[in-house]
Amino acid sequence: MGLSTLLEGILLLANALAILNEDRFLAPRGWAFSDVSGGKTKSFKAQLIGLIYATQYLRVPLILLNSIYIIMKLVSG
Repeated sequence: MGLSTLLEGILLLANALAILNEDRFLAPRGWAFSDVSGGKTKSFKAQLIGLIYATQYLRVPLILLNSIYIIMKLVSG
């Protein structure tokens, strides 16, 4: 496993987290941002929800990274 494969996996995971819809998927399962934003809890669930919302907030840089990666794959074969 090379560095390229690792970066591809991280990029795919970020894409998966960025497309999760709060109303349809997260809130019915108790993973809404409002569930953990009031308290100062540092639980694993709160940190994971924060990561999901950070990836959703940074969608434009993620689109740019996807475009760069696609061009890199097209050039390198």
